[in-house]
Order: sequence, then structure tokens, then C-alpha cells
Amino acid sequence: MRKREKTNPESIKRGTVVVFLITLVIVMGVTWLLNENQVKREKLKATYTAESTVSRVESQLSKYLAESDLVKRVLEKGYDIDSEQFDTLAGLMQENEEVIEARELAKDGVVSQIYPMEGNEAAMGLDMLRHPDRKKEANLAKESGKYTIAGPYELMQGGTGALLFDPVYVTDDDGEKKFWGFSILVMNWDNFIQQVELDKLEDAGYAYQIWKKDLYTGEKIVIDESKSQRFGSSLEVACSVPNDTWYFEIVPVNGWISAAQSIFAVIIAFAVAILMFVGYWQYSMRQYKDVLHEEELEKSVREAQMANEAKTRFLFNMSHDIRTPMNAIIGFADLLEKHLDDRDKAENYIGKIKHSSSFLLSLINYVLEMARIESGKATLRTEVGNIEELTTALSDVFEPSIEEKNLDYVCETDIEHTYVHCDRTKLREILLNVISNSIKYTPEGGKVTVRITEEGISERAAEKLAEDHRAYANEGVAHFKFVIEDTGIGMSEEYLPHIFEEFTREHTSTESKVVGTGLGLPIVKALVDLMGGTIEVTSKTGVGTKTVILLPFAIAGEEQQGTEEKQENISELHHLKGRRVLLAEDNELNAEITVTLLEEEGMKVEWAQDGVKCLELLQKMPKDYYDLILMDIQMPNMNGYEATRRIRALSGTRSAIPIVAMTANAFEEDKKNAYQAGMNGYLSKPIDPQKVFATLGEVLLAKSENL
Repeated sequence: MRKREKTNPESIKRGTVVVFLITLVIVMGVTWLLNENQVKREKLKATYTAESTVSRVESQLSKYLAESDLVKRVLEKGYDIDSEQFDTLAGLMQENEEVIEARELAKDGVVSQIYPMEGNEAAMGLDMLRHPDRKKEANLAKESGKYTIAGPYELMQGGTGALLFDPVYVTDDDGEKKFWGFSILVMNWDNFIQQVELDKLEDAGYAYQIWKKDLYTGEKIVIDESKSQRFGSSLEVACSVPNDTWYFEIVPVNGWISAAQSIFAVIIAFAVAILMFVGYWQYSMRQYKDVLHEEELEKSVREAQMANEAKTRFLFNMSHDIRTPMNAIIGFADLLEKHLDDRDKAENYIGKIKHSSSFLLSLINYVLEMARIESGKATLRTEVGNIEELTTALSDVFEPSIEEKNLDYVCETDIEHTYVHCDRTKLREILLNVISNSIKYTPEGGKVTVRITEEGISERAAEKLAEDHRAYANEGVAHFKFVIEDTGIGMSEEYLPHIFEEFTREHTSTESKVVGTGLGLPIVKALVDLMGGTIEVTSKTGVGTKTVILLPFAIAGEEQQGTEEKQENISELHHLKGRRVLLAEDNELNAEITVTLLEEEGMKVEWAQDGVKCLELLQKMPKDYYDLILMDIQMPNMNGYEATRRIRALSGTRSAIPIVAMTANAFEEDKKNAYQAGMNGYLSKPIDPQKVFATLGEVLLAKSENL
């Protein structure tokens, strides 16, 4: 049981979910680490690419600085450069140059000389220290004395370019340096970008952006960027330019980890988690099934042991309880043989033989009934029953026993509906068992009380009962409470939990002097359950026992009550003398008893040993020769069912002859099979003369009414 508690379906579900989540987290974690390593590798690669680009930018700007430095040094030496000299000098440096479009000298910050002049005339006279777009970098170069880059922006002469301010300081007569102006390089921005090969970044699958901070506000100013703009989680590399810093942001166009790769990683994680989920589930369920199988084996072993114990107990009880009445039957039969001439003794012995035979028959019936219930073959035969007539019939049955023991027997009813739909036979069996126990175990002078009341019923129970009896439950349903209470010997608290176990008795018949099988209450419990009711037993040794039975019944309507009364009132028996009966019976002793019983009532009986001979005799004699056939079921050559079907298939009046089954097959389905085969009545062995004559009379009466 402990194993099962650890491996039950709920714990397996929880464990499977935990395994799934843990596996998912682990795989996602491993995937994340792998991706992080890939990101690191990609960033190292991007860093190398960015730094290579930065190096080219810095290298190009250094080259331009060297060219500008030549003019600057000439001026700082105190030489004046006129326009012709400047053009000659600038022309030498301008050869094969694609990036530097023009060179300018700006004395006191105002452009005064330009090479080449053609196309750049608009820049002449521009005051760099005051122009809104140039003054920030121009003043920075002047104040810092450092080479400074400005732009890119729209040039006065047209196009986009950048200006490289190289401040020039000269020494005056007093030996102090003072600001002379600027040596300026005008750079073609597009050619510069092409020169430093920024397009290769895009070719390599990178998006980039070059930006710097505003000198005064610190805001971000984008200098250049790629067409593909994706700068989330980008790599940033600083680039030192003259008197400023540019920032390169670079990121792969598809990201450090591609979307497809991320999705694939998630899919892999879920796939592995699901595989672990399924694997763990199957493994756990296999373990669970193994535990269940182990428990089933243990249960089977226990049941086998219990079955062996029950078998031993059964054989012990049956041996004792069967031998007791058999001993009485055999013993009193011997005494009867010796004292046939003594009428009083003979009648006494015959009475005791009958009593012992009745007990032996009830014992057999109990065993068979319990076997049917356990095999699941017990069913309810619902019909209309009268509760008050049932109580009267029970009182009549127990009257001799009550008078013999001088018991105070009280039967009270407080019911609103007298007629209900129920299985009258099984209800009678329930009450007979319980009341007979109270009478048997109550000493002389004691009291037995039976109270029957009608109680309400829950809505759910009413719906269920109405569903079960939808064909005749239009009048509603009710609970009937049967309370049987006695002042008998009672039962101990230790025994009470076992009262519904088969073949169990607190005291054997030897101890209690009361004969019994130990099957009565188990049968009662099974029948109560079959009817959808409940039974509770309370008892105390030496005080008495109280049994409370609660049964739900559908209430019968007025039309159904009338039908029942008509059925119950069929009591007039047809005169049987002179009636010819054909008896089909293979057992000679049974045939002798039946023939003798019927002939004593003036009936004429002919005996056929099986179904074949029965059919032959019926066809041999004239039609309407026989008034009725008594048909056994289990016979050699042809059984009673087949013989009946053959008779019903005959032509003429022979096919309509009444047939009554007389068989040891005493179960309800046997009776049902008899009627389905075409029989008109049913008698079970051992035969009761009163029932035999009543049944024959009813069948013959029904025949005469149909003529």
C-alpha cells in the first residue's frame, strides 16, 4: 500500500510535470550558454571588423593631417604665402587626390585663399569662427590648438563634406604666439566613406552607425549609418578623430543569434522535455502497473486464502448443518418404520421428518441463492405489491413460532401508499430472514417488534428510481423504512462488522441451540443492495438487536392497483377430478410421487419417460384426449423446452394444450425460459401439493375462459 501511495496516478502526473519543467529549464539553460558562447564569438569577430574600420579611418585622417601640416609649418616660420605660392604648393599636394576637394587658408578665421578656386568660389570670405554650422569646431580648434574635424554638413560650394581645421599660431616680435588663422582641408564625405571601405561592413552582413556627441548639449549626432538599421544589443567601438571621438555601433543584420536559430533552440528544448515527459510517464506508469499487479497478486493470494478458509468453513458448516436434518430424517424414518402401528408416534415422526426436510430445503435454497447473487445473475422482477398484505402474510407465517415461544409480537404500519412496484418475492425473503432471526434468537417471553413507515426521499434518489422505473413511476417514489427490533441474545460489538460475511455465525448451532447456515444476512444485504436500499444493524449482547432497512419503491397508480387486486383474488380452483394429465418425467421416484398425488385427487395420469415419448403419446391419442401436460425440464433424448416448442408447432388443438413446467430448476430465469418456450405455468421441486393443485386449477380455468 505504501508503494501505491508513492506511485499513484496523481503523484505520477505531478512528477511528470516536474520532470518536464526541469528538463525544459536545463535544456533552455544549455541552449542559452551555447548561444552566449556564439554571441561572444560573433562579437569578437565584429570587434575585429569594427576596429579594422576604425584603424582605416584614423589612418586616413592622419594622412590628411600630414598634408595640412606642411602649409601650417610654412606659416608658423613667419613666411607669408601669396595666392600664387599657395596654389603651387596646394597643387603639388592635390595630385591624384579624390577625398580632399579643396585647401583653404582662413586668416583670422575668414577664408582668404582657396585651391582650386574654380567651383569653390562660394566659400571665399566665409568666417569660420562665426558661421553657425562651423563655429563650434573652429573655436574648439582655435582654443585647443589641436587639429579638429567638423561635419559632415552641406558645403557652401555645394555637396556634403567635412572640414579639417588645423589652427596656425605665429610668434610676434615679443616672442609670444598668437592665433593667425586656419589651414583648412575640405573633404568629400562620400569619397571619404568609400575610401575607408565602410560598405564592406554591409557586405559582411553588418549594420552600422557612426555618431558623435554635440560639443555643447551632449546630444547624439549621427554622422553616417548603413541602409540596414538594427542597433539593438549592438557592439560599440570608439574612434579617435582630430580633437573629437566618433563612436562606431555595429551589429549583424540578422542579430548575434538568428531568429531561426532561437526558434530551433526552443523547439529542441521542448522536444527533449516532451521526450523526457513521455519517457518518465511511461516508466512511472509501468512501475505503477507493476505495483498494481503486485497488489492484485497479493490480493489474489489473500482472496485465495480467504476462499480456502471460507471453503473449509463452508464444508464444516454444511457438513454439520446438512447432517443434522439428514440425521433426523433418517433416524425418524427408521423409527417410523418400527412404529407404523402406533398412529400417534407415526404422526409425530412424520412431522419431525417434514420439519427437518424443510430446513434442509431452505439450506439448499440459501446456498443456491448466494451463488446466484455472487455470480451477478440475481435480478429484480418488478410487480405491484401490497405492503399491508405482506405484513399480514408475515404474521401468519410466524404465528406458530410466536405462540410456541410465547413471544410478544407487534407489527405496526404507518404508510400513505399501500401499493408499490417491487420484487415481492425478494422483499418477502428479506423480511422473512430478518424477522425469523429475531424470533429464533429471542428467548421465551421476549418481544419482537416490526415497524413499517413511509419516509421522504431525496430528489437525486427519486430521479434515479424514476429513471429505473420510468414505465410505471408516474405516481412518484418513496422510501419505506422497515425496523425489526427484538429483546434477544444480541451480538457482541466485535462480531458486528462480520455479520454480512458468508457462513459466519457468532455462535454455532451447537452453542446457541439454534440451527442456521450463516447465509441469511449476507443474502439480505445483497438483496437490499440490489434494490438500491440500505441496511443497518445495531446490537448488544444480552439486550437485543435492531435492524433498520430503508428501501426505495415506485408508487403504483390506481389502475395498477386494480390489476393487482384482480390477480390476487384468483383463488377459485377448477374441479380437477377426471382430468387426464400427461406427465413427462425421467426420474421414477419423482414420477411415482406425482402420479400418486394427482390420482388421489381423482385425476388420470399417464407417464412418459422423456420429451420424445411425451410427444409420441400426445400425437398417438385422439385430440383433446389430454387436458394438461406436466413437463419436466432436464430429461434425456429431448428436454422440456424443446418438447414444448415441438408441441406448439403441431397442427390443430394439440398445439394449444396447457403445459406446466415441474422442475428442479428453481431460479427466475428458469421460469422465464419456461414461459418463453410456450409453457402456461411453472412449479419448482420439491413440489408443494397446495401449489400444484392451485397452479393446475388456474391453468385449466384460464383454458376454459379462452374457449
